[in-house]
Amino acid sequence: MLTTSNAFSSFSVKDIQEAKEFYSKTLGLEVTSGPEGTLVVPLASGAKALMYPKSNHQPATFTVLNFPVDSVEKAVDELSQRGVRFEVYDEPNLKTDARGISRGNGPTIAWFKDPAGNILSVLEAA
Repeated sequence: MLTTSNAFSSFSVKDIQEAKEFYSKTLGLEVTSGPEGTLVVPLASGAKALMYPKSNHQPATFTVLNFPVDSVEKAVDELSQRGVRFEVYDEPNLKTDARGISRGNGPTIAWFKDPAGNILSVLEAA
């Protein structure tokens, strides 16, 4: 039953218009209006991400959306020029460089937040 389901990801945002601006203009993704005030972002994999407004939104404390890229370095450069700020971590089990890129402990990856505080990433596919 679920093996043939067109599953999709969904997460809340505090301001749907702010999310639309960020995902469409800053990230350059196609964003359409969905049912009941939601936003739908079709992903290259064929799946989609659905964002819904929530008045008491709490940002996810984990990565809600990963974008595989050929080069994290290039993605960080391009997104930084568009105003994206990458997270810099210096924790015992999670370290990034000054640009926010983690290397050598799993895939090369960089995390950033959307305006609602949800965590997204760009990572190099293995």
